[in-house]
Amino acid sequence: MSQGSPRPIRIPGWAFPLASVLGTSIRSNPVRMWVLCCSLVALLVGLDGGLLFAQHGEPGHEAAAVGSSEHGHDHHGLTLSPDSWEGSNAGMAYSEFNHHLAGLFVLLIGFSEMAQALRSSSLSWARMLLPAALLGMAAFLLIWSDHEAWPIGPLSFAETFFGNDHEILQHKAYGLLALAVGLIELYRRLDRLDHVGWLVPLPLFAMIGGIMLFAHSHGAHPAAQKIAMHHAVMGTLAVSAGSSRLASAWKGVFMGWSRSRWEKVWAGLILLIGFQLLFYSE
Repeated sequence: MSQGSPRPIRIPGWAFPLASVLGTSIRSNPVRMWVLCCSLVALLVGLDGGLLFAQHGEPGHEAAAVGSSEHGHDHHGLTLSPDSWEGSNAGMAYSEFNHHLAGLFVLLIGFSEMAQALRSSSLSWARMLLPAALLGMAAFLLIWSDHEAWPIGPLSFAETFFGNDHEILQHKAYGLLALAVGLIELYRRLDRLDHVGWLVPLPLFAMIGGIMLFAHSHGAHPAAQKIAMHHAVMGTLAVSAGSSRLASAWKGVFMGWSRSRWEKVWAGLILLIGFQLLFYSE
């Protein structure tokens, strides 16, 4: 099909049918993309705000959190057994492995974006690493993010995605976001989505993910303060990275910096987040 043709692009047969329908519909009317993105942002910010208030707005929450290490209670006032998964050796090992694997995915994303920023023809193949890493991360989060969650744990699908475990809900939200953005970036790199608006979901994902980290809780974990600080630093880096990527999309010079320089800042911050995750420890 020639560039600029008004006909909808025919998505390859191996692609997801739903993505094909959405891609054709939104491509014909870019305004729908903005409506979809804004709706997703509102949903996730609302969810994250609800989780934050739920965690800190319950009666006696602060007292329970402070006394958890001394009296064996979590932030809901429930007694923790010696075999409690959260904070146990097995639980910490599982969590650290998840963070380290996520770090590898993020490093691949950062490497892909740095290759793009450097305009290296010998690394042109690296542009496909970003969607591959996002889709791999999405698959891992949706399946293995939590040992007790569906589909590998005892919790059902409904209990996993519509239950009251805030940590599980956030992990699955990250997985769904990574899946959506990974598909968008895949089609964008295959020249199936060429509207400038499709540049927005990736940095928006980084910024939303960073904001969500400020409310991410590991419950009654003995190293809760250390983990919260780690997430705050990573959240700040993610929001800064997303902002830099948006600035790089600005035509010409933005705040005295060229587009190429903003792209390098974006890629560098993503690499920094990847290394932080790679050396994550509880």
